[in-house]
Amino acid sequence: MAYNGSDRGGLLTAGGVLSIIAGAFEVIGGGIIVALVSLRIPLRLWLSSFLLGVPGNWHACSWAVVPILPMIMGGLLLVLGIIAIVGGVSAVKRKSYGLSLAGAVCALIPLNLLGLLAVIFISLGKREF
Repeated sequence: MAYNGSDRGGLLTAGGVLSIIAGAFEVIGGGIIVALVSLRIPLRLWLSSFLLGVPGNWHACSWAVVPILPMIMGGLLLVLGIIAIVGGVSAVKRKSYGLSLAGAVCALIPLNLLGLLAVIFISLGKREF
């Protein structure tokens, strides 16, 4: 249905923006995971040396092979983030309800409050598409 000018327009825009923000966080997080795994830097060592300022023993923690599970998880987080961003843009432009809701659900996957609010706001704004 067409948008009739009611005050629900803010809900759909807010849901789209929240989906874009949550998707951006997912893309950044997935990119960091993929970069750390592909550079063979153990996440535990990276967190302790760079974020906490604790010196680490880089030579004792080298990996012989790239671990598959963190690489898959990082790649999946990247893909979900991209879908969340595309769905958020679709919600702001009021193009496709299905894509917007799918993007909000992808923003919800890491169980954050932004994704939950995006799903609620986009679901409430279904009549605006």
